[in-house]
Amino acid sequence: MGAVYINEHPLVQHKITRLRDKTTGTNEFRSLVEEIAMLMGYEALRDLETEQVDVETPLEVTPSPVIAGRKLAIVPILRAGLGMVSGILALVPTAKVGHIGLYRDPDTHQPIEYYCKLPTPIEERMIVVTDPMLATGGSACDALKLIKDHGGKKIKFMCIIAAPEGLERLKQEHPDVQIYVGHLDRQLNDHAYILPGLGDAGDRIFGTR
Repeated sequence: MGAVYINEHPLVQHKITRLRDKTTGTNEFRSLVEEIAMLMGYEALRDLETEQVDVETPLEVTPSPVIAGRKLAIVPILRAGLGMVSGILALVPTAKVGHIGLYRDPDTHQPIEYYCKLPTPIEERMIVVTDPMLATGGSACDALKLIKDHGGKKIKFMCIIAAPEGLERLKQEHPDVQIYVGHLDRQLNDHAYILPGLGDAGDRIFGTR
């Protein structure tokens, strides 16, 4: 069953504070997003399945665990979700990476899909969906539905900051998905931006405006 995990580790919280600072430049911002994703990924991947293989040490042969089966799929929601991929790949370099492209209509704030490419066989993998911001929850909910429509079953969602409105919607629409949050922020403003937030994550990762 799904559950919500709010990360309270001091290193994660320290790095999120640096992300919030408007004077943090693109290079540092990008590095911080990767580092936070790696720290959060360490916790999110604790239930990866393993199997025993025989390993010959300098002294003897011993059974030891390795990651089993089809392993892991990382699926960023474009474009900001790309910033978190390298951090998780640092933990599991053999993971496959898919992509889901969604953008938010500026008037309705509703997500519109423009791309979906997932590793196969997706139904045999643990899937980690990444997006630094969980605001209204529209993009996240649509991305998770797309993955399920393609056969995905064991899904986790990882974001760096979340608004209560988006988190509640995600829990309601996808109660089977485990949700990992770096920090739960106060609210959304009238333009559906997270407060206090950190601005537009995609712009700050890629240096665009």
